[in-house]
Amino acid sequence: MPTSQQWLEVRAHLLEHRHALAVKAAGEYPDVPKVAGTPLLTAPHWMPAAPVPLEDLSLSLGRSSGFETLSSDLLPDGFGSYSEAMAALASPTVFENRETYRLLDFTDRHLTFGLGSYFDGIDVGEACAHEYAARELGVTHKLPLRSAVGDPCDPAHRPVNVAISTLTIRHDSATGDATFYLHWRDPKRVGHAGGMYQVLPVGVFQSAGDDDFSLWHSMIREFAEELLGAPEIHGVDYSSWPFARQLTSAARVSYLGMGVDPLTFATDMLTVAVIEAAEFDALFGDLVSHNDEGRVLEGLPFTASTVERFVHHEPTQAAGAALLSLAWQHQEVLLGGGQVP
Repeated sequence: MPTSQQWLEVRAHLLEHRHALAVKAAGEYPDVPKVAGTPLLTAPHWMPAAPVPLEDLSLSLGRSSGFETLSSDLLPDGFGSYSEAMAALASPTVFENRETYRLLDFTDRHLTFGLGSYFDGIDVGEACAHEYAARELGVTHKLPLRSAVGDPCDPAHRPVNVAISTLTIRHDSATGDATFYLHWRDPKRVGHAGGMYQVLPVGVFQSAGDDDFSLWHSMIREFAEELLGAPEIHGVDYSSWPFARQLTSAARVSYLGMGVDPLTFATDMLTVAVIEAAEFDALFGDLVSHNDEGRVLEGLPFTASTVERFVHHEPTQAAGAALLSLAWQHQEVLLGGGQVP
């Protein structure tokens, strides 16, 4: 077993080279489809041929099954899980084991979830990423944890927490101009995907109160927290919350697909929210420059060159790169020039 210092050295390599490792890790899955020319792994039935209105997705809550704990000889002595080691040796600012909705099945636009926890994903995904970084450093020569997971797009093989990743587009229909917003995730503040660009808002699908089992409610909270810097929201009445009502009226929200990060197995629903310029400015006139997880980039032009830059030439998280690429493919429908089926 490594010492704590040796574990931290591998962890530091993972943080510094996370994007390059993710790109390389995609090569471990030659037979798994990739999303829109990016490293993001996917299953064919997760990817619609055209954008799907978010309200056309239905949800149900089932019962989660247990998974055997993956053991690793790459953990320092005294630690039984990767999350335990992270909490003690390398805890980011935001690192809490909250209850999540765990994906169990996705068939015909219907998603079945059970209950899980945030550390479920850390103990599998970050542990596998650490193992991959250790192999790159020559600390180990095999990937037993990754092999034990098997097909990363099969929820029966591992606990699958789902993050809802949203590309937010401000669209001026009078001029045709469109801008989008990205987030640089500070590795000192976040437990996943630090040091990379990502769309925003992004949040793990979880409840914020009794019976709060709604994709859109989860997204509303993240819009308020990540774009406006609102404190974490719990137990809100969405029908009487002015921001929620205004955003619901203003945003055209579409589902474009779902995919799995090849390094960490983080699983993201890929969504786009298009908001007309005047309504966007009324909602987000106080757009923050920083939030609890990193820096918010000012509006970037939604053009071929900018999309190309962040999809292929910047350290953008696989889900964000895939979402940008898909959104550009479907821009006519998303921006109102075509019909969403």
